[in-house]
Amino acid sequence: MAQSYTGEMFDLSGKTAVVTGGAGVIGTDLAVALARAGARVALWDVRDDALAAAAERIRQESGRRECVLAQKVDLMSEDSLRAGIAEVLAAWGRFELLVNACGGNRGKSPLETDMQQFEFILKLNLIAGCFLPLKIIAAYWMREKIKGCVINIASMASYVPLSGVWAYSAAKAAVLNQTMAAAKELAPHGIRVNAIAPGFFLGEQNRRLLVNEDGSLTERGQAVVAHTPFGRFGEAHELVGAVLFLASEKAAGFVTGVTVPIDGGYLIQNI
Repeated sequence: MAQSYTGEMFDLSGKTAVVTGGAGVIGTDLAVALARAGARVALWDVRDDALAAAAERIRQESGRRECVLAQKVDLMSEDSLRAGIAEVLAAWGRFELLVNACGGNRGKSPLETDMQQFEFILKLNLIAGCFLPLKIIAAYWMREKIKGCVINIASMASYVPLSGVWAYSAAKAAVLNQTMAAAKELAPHGIRVNAIAPGFFLGEQNRRLLVNEDGSLTERGQAVVAHTPFGRFGEAHELVGAVLFLASEKAAGFVTGVTVPIDGGYLIQNI
């Protein structure tokens, strides 16, 4: 009885999700979880090889061969986004979920960063990683009277800037702000907008900053773990529960405008 109740509460069968940055580590992990919960998943990314690999992983881990659509979509182009929507609609008729998992950083030392790179990081995390997909997809939902759900990816940097990554910190602070702003504007249309804020999880982009080649922690990695009350980095599977909760209309139908930290206590550290 308990399993049937919880299964029904978080069942996403019949739903379709678009996951931007779907070929990235976080995007693929979240797409696997959505597929295993019953949703169909459209992966949007610009990297062909990575898209193919991500789609195959989702098929294997979900056991559902027909639940994945891999699409090359430029998240900084409104025309490309609209073409992506058209392809999803042609395949499955409609979609109700948007997970904005596109983002990342390049380099450190902000005072040595040229403006082109600074602007790219802002656009990657705020424009492509949050605003533009939300803008285009929310317009479709409003036109079709679909009560959609958006889940953005914020960061510890949304709350407190991280040293050396000013553009990334500024963009992620804006993602938290935009999550609240969009939630307020779209609530009258029944559209929910929330976010998760991962703490420190090892991925492609931060591994070299946090872990040495021999597996030991770098100086920055040691500082992160020392600042995290749980005393470790997060595991990828520890992100998915919050996403499934926020994606479920039954579980979180009255939740909007919140950002959920998944950080091992990083934000509550004190002395």
